[in-house]
Amino acid sequence: MNNGDITFHTRKWVRPEDLNANGTLFGGSLLRWIDEEAAIYAIVQLGNGMAVTKYMSEINFVSSAVKGDLIEMGLTATHFGRTSLTMRAEVRNMFTRKSILTIEKIVFVNLGSDGNPAAHGYDCITYDRDRLPMHLKEVDQ
Repeated sequence: MNNGDITFHTRKWVRPEDLNANGTLFGGSLLRWIDEEAAIYAIVQLGNGMAVTKYMSEINFVSSAVKGDLIEMGLTATHFGRTSLTMRAEVRNMFTRKSILTIEKIVFVNLGSDGNPAAHGYDCITYDRDRLPMHLKEVDQ
């Protein structure tokens, strides 16, 4: 994967409670972090707090992390559907830049107030905060 187009926003410190029996980062912890990061990314990109994970493609664990490592997670939108957002993810060691995990396709679906898929009207990435869900904007004002 070429990570030149991925922006790495979130960093995590690998702590003892994140380790498996082999002393390396537990895959379940990493996937929970990625799903949360992807949800936040989808919420900002779609401007809706009601976006849910629909699909994750093959997960490729490339290398591991150990206690004390600092890792960073990156996501980028690859496709905007009528009701969905598809993104690509990579996790890497913050200092060595060595890839830890890649996921080529994570799909989130935008939901309406009735809980069903709803058109979102977007077709490109934003780095502005203008797509924060309206109920979150009101809290700041």
